[in-house]
Amino acid sequence: MAAAVFVTATAVACGGGSSSTPTSPTTGGGTSGGGTTGDTATITIGSDGRVTPSSVTINRGGRVTMVNNHNRAHDMSSDPHPEHTQCPEINQIGFLNPGQSRTSGNFNTARSCGFHDHNEDTNPNLKGTIVIQ
Repeated sequence: MAAAVFVTATAVACGGGSSSTPTSPTTGGGTSGGGTTGDTATITIGSDGRVTPSSVTINRGGRVTMVNNHNRAHDMSSDPHPEHTQCPEINQIGFLNPGQSRTSGNFNTARSCGFHDHNEDTNPNLKGTIVIQ
């Protein structure tokens, strides 16, 4: 009995469990190209259905948050379509309802990653690039 109480108390003290609630957008040093790079960047799907900026640069280990301000849901995925294998970190963003945001995994390898809306893979307004330095 004492062991069960200890385990429960330890789990509560450590914050046990995780949440699948989408994260809020982050502010940080991400850029739309040409400026100083940072550890985070935010890409917004605007009310016009376009991603802005369409290209961001972050440091290795950084993350990207996508915010959906459009009136339709979007399923953001890594290139190429339909495999989505180029940069799996993007796939953690996935399906975004209107008003929702979600953050990618950490990009730990220097490279360039393309992304698109899985359900509108030919729509140039919903395509972009994440450059990891």
